Amino acid sequence: MTEWNDNQPIFRQLADRITEQILQGIWCEGEALPSVRSVAADLKINHLTVMKGYQLLVDEGLVEKKRGQGMFVADGAIGQLKSNQRQDFIEQQIPSIASKLKQLDIPLDEFINQLKQHAEDKS
Repeated sequence: MTEWNDNQPIFRQLADRITEQILQGIWCEGEALPSVRSVAADLKINHLTVMKGYQLLVDEGLVEKKRGQGMFVADGAIGQLKSNQRQDFIEQQIPSIASKLKQLDIPLDEFINQLKQHAEDKS
């Protein structure tokens, strides 16, 4: 978790990683996140960067601050994340997929069959 790219600020990348971890069940709703200082030490980044990443999650309603106790995954965070990502998929990914299918002359029924096979393989 210590590799950062130059395309986004580190605090945004940290927030995105925590978001993914919440979706993966690594951090459950109501569970405390590691302290700002421990994350900063573990990742060898400035504690203000970690604080800014955490604050971004607070602003998005995914994390809540409890004074004197730390940061906790907010109730409803997983549902909110899934809803946001589902909407993003519908609005951005599906049009992109549809465009690629047309570009490559892949019939919709062939794509659906392939999609079903891949979905079944993952189950």
